[in-house]
Parts: sequence; C-alpha cells; structure tokens
Amino acid sequence: MGHGLTALLLGGDFKYLEIYENGGGVAYFTLTNKWFPIHTGKAITAAGGLLGPAIAGSILISAAKSTKYASILLRVLTGVIILSLIVWIRSYWGIIVLSAFVVIFIIIMLLKNRQIETVTILFLGLQCVFSTYLQLDYLFTKQFERDGAIRISDTQAIAENTFGNYWIWAVFILFLSIVLLWKSIVFYFKR
Repeated sequence: MGHGLTALLLGGDFKYLEIYENGGGVAYFTLTNKWFPIHTGKAITAAGGLLGPAIAGSILISAAKSTKYASILLRVLTGVIILSLIVWIRSYWGIIVLSAFVVIFIIIMLLKNRQIETVTILFLGLQCVFSTYLQLDYLFTKQFERDGAIRISDTQAIAENTFGNYWIWAVFILFLSIVLLWKSIVFYFKR
C-alpha cells in the first residue's frame, strides 16, 4: 500500500494491490515525470513502500496517547481500508483479510469503549512498526525470486535509481524506521 500511495502522491496512478498469504504483496502503479524525473519517482516510491509501515505505525502509536484521537483514527483507518477494498485490492486473500479487519474494527467501534479503541490503535501501531523489523531479510536483499522470475528488491531499486547500493539504503531506511519508532514512543509516554 505504501508504494501505491506514494505513487499517487507523486502524481502517478495506483492501479491495484495484490496481497499474498504471507502478508507480502505487490503494488501496480505508473509514474509520470509530472513533478520528478521518472528515476527519482521510482526511488521515492520504492522507499515509500518500505517506510510506509513505520510511518503508519508512528502515527498510530502517537494517536494512542489520546482516546479521542485514537477513536477518530480507528474510524479513519476503517474508512481507508473500505476504500482500498473498493478501489485497489484485487487479490482474493487481500479481500478476505481486509474485510475481516473491517468487521473487527466495526465491532470494536460498536462497543463504544474508548479504552478498547485506544488499545486497538496502539496494538496496530506496534504491529506496523514491528513489521519493518520482521522483513529485515528483504530489506537487506538485492534480488529475489517470485513466480520463477528474478526481481530486484526495493532497496536495490532505490540504489539503481539514485546512487549507492542496496545495503546502504537498507541501513538508511532501518535508521529512519528506528527514529520514527523512538519519536512516537517518546511522544506516547511524554506527560
């Protein structure tokens, strides 16, 4: 989702998203040279997919500090998931999983218990941030195989469209993710 939304922010087109059983997926998008050269847009879009979970997690953790903001964010998140199901999700597995999340979130909202909503947002935020660290092997991978074809990783895509190599970008993205997590946790516990 991070890749597709980043492509949209860069003036491109987010075609659709496939989500696999293992939680991974692939976003199909096109970019234009409307605001950036294509190679720069490709690098930013690749980074957007890798940083998306850390950014989303940081926002969710920060919002969990307030029951009011957590409640609002749970409703916004539910709406975004519904919009995604209608507009972008094209895989059977993705439709099933995200529909289940929508049902769970609606049930939580119907309970009208702000504490449960806050804990839900905090839990989702932590899951988003930790998902970054659960894919460290991918972050530090140059290429991988999918459907019998060798494909480059997102960090390699950044390197090919800017400078350096994949592991330099992996370290940079990991560092940014740690900073985002740290800042959101400090904000959450700040009085």
